[in-house]
Order: sequence, then C-alpha cells, then structure tokens
Amino acid sequence: MNAPRRSRALGLRRRSSLVCTAALATVLLGACAAPRTPSQVMDAAQLTPATPSTSDLLKLPLPAKKTVVAVYGFRDQTGQYKPSPDSSFSTSVTQGAASMLIKALNDSHWFIPVEREGLQELLTERRIIRAEAPPVPKGAPPINNVPALMPASIMIGGGIVAYESNVRTGGAGANFLGIGLSTQYRVDQVTINLRTINVDTGQILESVSTTKTIFSYEINPSVFKFVNFKDLLQIEAGVTNNEPGQLCVKEAIEAAVLHLTVQGLKDHTWALKNPNDWNSPVIQHYVNAERNYAIAAMKPANTAPSVTPQPTP
Repeated sequence: MNAPRRSRALGLRRRSSLVCTAALATVLLGACAAPRTPSQVMDAAQLTPATPSTSDLLKLPLPAKKTVVAVYGFRDQTGQYKPSPDSSFSTSVTQGAASMLIKALNDSHWFIPVEREGLQELLTERRIIRAEAPPVPKGAPPINNVPALMPASIMIGGGIVAYESNVRTGGAGANFLGIGLSTQYRVDQVTINLRTINVDTGQILESVSTTKTIFSYEINPSVFKFVNFKDLLQIEAGVTNNEPGQLCVKEAIEAAVLHLTVQGLKDHTWALKNPNDWNSPVIQHYVNAERNYAIAAMKPANTAPSVTPQPTP
C-alpha cells in the first residue's frame, strides 16, 4: 500500500516541478519579448567641427569666376587595416574622402563641383523624367524637358596615398612612496595627394601632397599605499585622448584644396576678382609655405663625411 502511494507522490512532484519550470520559462520569455524603453541619447547631433584649414577656406578672397570641377573618385589607396584588437576588416582611414573633398571645394567658393561619383544614379533619374513626359504629337518637334548636364573644365583626382601608424611612440612614468603617474603617446600620419587635370588636353595642371599627424596619448595615475597597519589604499585611473582620424583626413584635404587654389593663381589657371587680394594674409600664408618647402627641399642632405683611405706604410 505504501509503495503505490509513494510512486503517486513522486509523480505529482515531478508534474508540479515541470509545470513550475514551464511557467517560469514562459514568464522569462515574455519579459524578453516585452518592449523596452530605448536608451537615452546623451548628446545631440551637431555639425562636424571645423578645422584650422576650414577657417582658411572660408576666408579666401572671391574669384573672378568659379570653376566647374568634377570629382570621379577620391579613394583610400593605402590598403591599411586596423590592428586585430579593433577589427581585422575595418580600414585605418575613412572611405568617404570624396564627400569631404566635395564639401571642401564648396566651402572655398572657388569651385562648382558637379556630381560624377553617383553618375549612373543621376542618369537613371533623368531617364525616368523623360519617360514620364507626355507624348509628343506627330510632326511636332521633340520637347527636351531635361536640361543638359553641366560639363566640367577641370577634373580633380588623387586620394589618400599613405597611412603610417606608430611613426613615433614614447612614454614616461614615476612612482614615489606608492603614488605614481605614467603617460604614453603615439603619433600616426596620413598623406593626401590632390591634382587638377585639364579636361580638354588631359594635362595635369597642379599637384600637391599634404601630410597630417594623428596624435594620441594616455595618462594613468595610481596609488598603492598602506594608510594603516592593515589598511591598504589602492586607486587606479586613466584617461586617453585620440585625435579623430576622419577630422585629420578632412583637414589634410582642405589644406590640399587651399594649396591647389594658390598654385592655380600663380600659374594663371584662374584669377582673383580683385587682383589686390593677392596680398591677403590667407593667400600669403600658403605662398610662404610653398616657398619654405622649396627652400627646404633644395638644401643638401646631411651625409656622412667621406673618409680618405690612408696609404699603408
């Protein structure tokens, strides 16, 4: 008599445990499926910060006539990827350099960039507009409801041609009576090449390369000290600051646009609205920079002194 009762009791316990487990799983799954309040946005979106070269672009004197330019592509030519701790498939520099270049050309008020990178999409939209036009009666001249595209007299080419990581690294640290401070820094470097091409002849008119460093540093204070016989105080902290890579690429592109503009003025590719603006501080700054570059390039390189062999006695 006792054996059947025990088996029934065990069966009831197993069933009750299964029911409780199923109910708990249902509650947990329902909690996972319940809608949650989205995370709060900490900072509002803002315009991309301006660089020192952005200020110079906006201060350029007005041209005699704006030049229509076409940018077909301004790509990453470095082939550099981020190291493994970050990502093995992410590139070290931005892939949107063409958009930055078009923005810089617009900001200078010297150029009228026309859409060429998305030319196929533009042509598709123009075909759609033509297809939606009403039919033309027989014998009537065709109606062109889509104006012709604006041709460019100058093409702008180039790209991000180099990216060197860890060009310079270093650090220092000190510790006294359990209180210490250490710091490390790293310098990377990105290089931009920009050139203007005459569409009629294919001649390269101007070419310039600009280089921008990317600075990063880290500071780590620490405390490891016994405040009493058995009480240990241990504090560790750290702060890092990294220059945004996309802002560094943006500044290098803007500086290249400024140098190309000044070179074009020197070569009479384009002209100033007021010739006296040649003496403006912005233009003279880049004229002097090119002059200093030429002087530094013409200096003889430091070579090891030659050693004249001594005659053997």
